[in-house]
Amino acid sequence: MKTIDDIAALEAIYGSPVPISLAKVTQGLTPLYRKWIGASSFCVLSTVGPEGTDASPRGDDGPVVRIVDDRTLWLPDWRGNNRIDNLRNIVRDPRLSLMFMVPGSNNVVRVNGTGILTDDPEVTGTFEQRGRNPKVVIVIRTEEIYFQCAKAIMRAGLWAQDASEGLPSAGDFVKEVNNSFDAESYDSGYAEYAKGRMW
Repeated sequence: MKTIDDIAALEAIYGSPVPISLAKVTQGLTPLYRKWIGASSFCVLSTVGPEGTDASPRGDDGPVVRIVDDRTLWLPDWRGNNRIDNLRNIVRDPRLSLMFMVPGSNNVVRVNGTGILTDDPEVTGTFEQRGRNPKVVIVIRTEEIYFQCAKAIMRAGLWAQDASEGLPSAGDFVKEVNNSFDAESYDSGYAEYAKGRMW
């Protein structure tokens, strides 16, 4: 297989960037980006560390992040599976990216920046949900903010269809690597199990 191993060869294939793709970038939250990110209850957090890259979905029943000022976002780390891959990465390498989505919108807003972790009760305590607080909040300093081209969401028809019928369940994925796992019980009971463990 022929590979591309230098930037000049890559740029020769694609040519110059579309001018608006560079002009749209801002360092801080403009009024319109504040409005858009404030409406997003879901994002994907991506980080990099010594073991490689990681990405994980983050969601809430309101805004997924809190806008603190024009360059600062707070992202609470709600309960999950305690792998903490992204958190380990941030401790060792602060670079991160967020991709914010809003159901029904074909736009995706990207934030590139750096993060630090805090367990300061004066921060974590401001995110109380159903009597619980996150153990840690990711404090994000924005360096680049811009909207992504809508073509990927449009091509995928992401909000226009339900293509989940016949797909493997979470239990199926576990059973595939651990044949003794009771996938059916796991799947049928997960919604009830998760109710008390969202926050």
